[in-house]
This record gives sequence, structure tokens and C-alpha cells, in this order.
Amino acid sequence: MPLPLYLLALAVFAMGTSEFMLAGLLPDIASDLDVPVGTAGTLTSAFAIGMVVGAPLMAGLARTWPGRSSLFGFVLVFSAAHAVGAATTSFPILLATRVVAALANAGFLAVALTTATTLVPPGRKGRALAVLLSGTTVATIAGVPGGSVLGTLLGWRATFWAVTALCLPAAIGILAGIPARRARNGTAGGPALRAELARLKSPRLLRAMLLGALVNAATFASFTFLAPVVTGTAGLGELWISVALVLFGAGSLAGVTAAGRLSDQRPGLVIAAGGPLLLIGWPATAVLAGEPAALLALVFLQGALSFAVGSTLITRVLYAAAGAPTMAGSYATAALNVGATAGPLIAAATLGTAAGDLGPLWASGLLVAGALLVAFPLRTVIAGRSGEALR
Repeated sequence: MPLPLYLLALAVFAMGTSEFMLAGLLPDIASDLDVPVGTAGTLTSAFAIGMVVGAPLMAGLARTWPGRSSLFGFVLVFSAAHAVGAATTSFPILLATRVVAALANAGFLAVALTTATTLVPPGRKGRALAVLLSGTTVATIAGVPGGSVLGTLLGWRATFWAVTALCLPAAIGILAGIPARRARNGTAGGPALRAELARLKSPRLLRAMLLGALVNAATFASFTFLAPVVTGTAGLGELWISVALVLFGAGSLAGVTAAGRLSDQRPGLVIAAGGPLLLIGWPATAVLAGEPAALLALVFLQGALSFAVGSTLITRVLYAAAGAPTMAGSYATAALNVGATAGPLIAAATLGTAAGDLGPLWASGLLVAGALLVAFPLRTVIAGRSGEALR
């Protein structure tokens, strides 16, 4: 894989750290800015909404710019938003910086997904996507726990400053490593924006996006509410929350790396083997959550399966959107973030039921079941090789 892909992954690492780090910082932020913890929680919602809205919006605005300039600009805006957030004493301003950061993150990821596919041969989109998403998985392994420790030792503002600093080498790397290209619009020989948006009428693209969103919703439904399962049902100490999150991240990295080698040529194999195992795994995690060793092993396994199946489905989105060269990345980003937004909301609704803390795990199982029901009639098409897409 070319070096520029790893430079893009470095930026994705910084952005992934920012997206997930707030879970451990909310009480400190609420106390420092004198707001209730529930109010501080809107910082997470604001970021998620900004990601969903920002993917197509930012990609549409940036399609007339050279890819390198777009990526560099988004990283700088993301970094600046964190610098302002670290310095402010106003909660409304901090909330605004989260929205701006989310828009920049969504724009970057949308353009990066499209750019990544231009850096590799046509049949290696899955490998390129795996490298890019490895930035997110490494963020869950190292960035989020590291941010949590830094926040505990030096306060939440230090974590925001750290994300600001992480963006700088990524920005320099983008300027140095990403080839300069002409503007990516219809006047340069590509399709017009109207034609690219018309791809959203394609049933195969919509199905691929739906499948990716459902699996990602299942992933984030359980990932978001993993802490109470570890400390409550399993009866482990708070330190084990970080251990469980690191195990999930390590599994995710293993899964996305393995799938990257198969998702171009053998996507059907990944989905046919990984999908049913993923479906069985979430209920099994709920049933065995009271056994710490089993819980931790299943957390690693579910992280691997979730990202293997999920990244393969997102790769299918890129293939299905091949007629939209500047907007394909935004469609994939939107599918990922619709799932990331809907999953925790669905999981939260289960916490007040008889399932209690285990509700999100059962909800994840139902979401995967829904994805497999949608995918089953399409199995012969999903199994197509790199040049084929969902029909």
C-alpha cells in the first residue's frame, strides 16, 4: 500500500480519538463548565449529527477543489476547532466547536475515502479502505485510553490540546505525500454533481448503504454501553473498562486488516462466514457477560467480526457508487455515521427494559439479524468480485 494512505490513516487516528474520547471526559467537562452531565452529553450528539449531515454537504462543497487542498483544509479546521474548544470557558462555544469539528471530520473522511481509491489499482479498494479505517481502530486501542489517562492526570483541556497537536504532523504529511491533482469536478471530465447525486436512486447503492448502516449500528450500540456490562454484570473494577475497550479495538484492527485482503475479491466469503458468527456473538456475549473471561474474549471476537463485516459492506458502497467519483466517499461516510448515531439511540431505549445493562447486546443481535435478512436475497450479488456491485 502506498505511503499516502498511511498519512491519511494518521489523520483518521486523530479524528477517531476525538470522536470517542468524550465518553470518559464528560463528568470533568460538566464540572469545569458548570453544566449538568446530561447537558455535557449533548457534545456527543452534536458531533454525531454533524458527521451525518457533514459527509454529503462537505463533499459537495469540496468537489471543485483539488483533493490535497481539501484534505489539508479539513485537517486544519479540525485542529483549530479543538484549540478553541480547549481554550474556551463557555459551554455553547465548546458545543459549537464540536459541530465544526464534526463537519471537518465528515468532509475529510468523505474526501479521503474517494482519494484512497485513486491511490490503488481499481480492484484494491477494500485494501485501501482497511488501511484508512485502521486509523479508527488504533484510536480505540491507543488514542482513547491515552486520552482518558491524560484527561485524568491533566484535565480534559489537555486531551483537546493533544488532538490539536496530533493533527499537525498529519497535515504536513498530507501536503508532502498526497499527489497534487486538478479540481475534481465535472468540468475536468467527470460527471456533474446532479448526475452523482442521481446515483442515490440506485437500489444497489441504497441496499449497500443500508447494510453498512445496520452493521455499524449494531457495533456502536454495544460499544457505547460496554462499560456498565463490565462493571455491573461481570463485576469487574473500573480499570477493566479500559481493558475491554482496548480488546475491542484490537479485535477491530485484526478484523479490518483480515477483511481488507478479502473484501475486494471474496466479499461474499467475509459476509457469509462473518455475518452469522456476528449474529450469534452478540446474544452469546449477553448470556455469558457474567463470566469475565468469556466476556473479554467475546469483546475481542465481536470487535473483529464487526469491523470485518462492516468494512466489507462499506467497500461495496464504494463499488456501487463508482459512477459518483467525488461523492462516493460521502455516501460511505453517511452510511457509517447513520449507524453510529442510530445504534446508541436504539441501545439506550433498551436500558429501561427487563434486559437492563444487557439490552444493548440484544439490540445489536437484532440489528445484525435485520442486516442478514436484507442481505440474504442479495447473496449471489454480494459474492461478486471487485468489479461487481449490489444489484
